[in-house]
Amino acid sequence: MTITTYGVTGMTCAHCVGAVSREVTHVEGVRDVQIHLVPGGVSLVVVESLAPLDEPAVAAAVAEAGYELTGVLA
Repeated sequence: MTITTYGVTGMTCAHCVGAVSREVTHVEGVRDVQIHLVPGGVSLVVVESLAPLDEPAVAAAVAEAGYELTGVLA
């Protein structure tokens, strides 16, 4: 199991959280998604997966929801 934390900008509300969660859950290998909303800042998207994920695939899922992935956070 792998846990990766991504930064996402543009999220402001529970609707944003739901949209990003739905899209990221569809990335192959994702088991769980938890989001720590930071309105007006960089929200934390914590993804549990079977193996390390392809960052462009996660970025595409976030973009499909209408937001921007800032990268992997330490």
